[in-house]
Amino acid sequence: MPKPTDKPQKIFYDPISVAKRTKQVANLVSKHDKSAMLYHIIKNTPTKQSVIITKNKRTADELSRFLKTKEIKAQAVHGNHRAEQCQITAKEFNEGKINILITTDMILTSLDLSNIQQMVSYDLPNEPKLYLTRLGYLKEIGESIAFVTPDEQSLLSAVEFTMKQSIAQEEVKDFVHSPVSSENNLREFMKEKDKKKKPRHRKIKRKKESKEKEA
Repeated sequence: MPKPTDKPQKIFYDPISVAKRTKQVANLVSKHDKSAMLYHIIKNTPTKQSVIITKNKRTADELSRFLKTKEIKAQAVHGNHRAEQCQITAKEFNEGKINILITTDMILTSLDLSNIQQMVSYDLPNEPKLYLTRLGYLKEIGESIAFVTPDEQSLLSAVEFTMKQSIAQEEVKDFVHSPVSSENNLREFMKEKDKKKKPRHRKIKRKKESKEKEA
């Protein structure tokens, strides 16, 4: 009979092992409710160091402007910003001068971020490995929140298959889902913004009328 040993259990640090030790939750949400849900979560966790990941820089900028209309300071960094500017923003985040940072997967991998308490996958990545990379930045301390729309169910399944585990699906406390786009919705916000833009002048081609000459 083997003797008991005090040898500590070996801890593995591969992406899948790290994912299994990281707190994760999936919030099911309609596409038109995504921004409202994000606002609701941040409003109730205003002091948490939060990183929000979007699929592209346009969404990152839109979210930053949207949150600012709600008096929430959020800094977006993406491929349109210089590397120096991205690093300055990362430094300010690490020092607590900024507590909400919005970025993309491409830029995330170039940032040296620490003390992330909450990471929101506003958009699920097309590649499951990118999701695992996001989890790695939490260093098994922070919490991962994934927004999942009906169109992203297959992406969620791919992530769970890659991690070899399922993600608990939860309702956001006190959040009321809307059947249609609300005024708090990001797209509605952008529509109102576009209405204020000066309309472009269109060139109208006029056909020349032919005149008959009298003989």
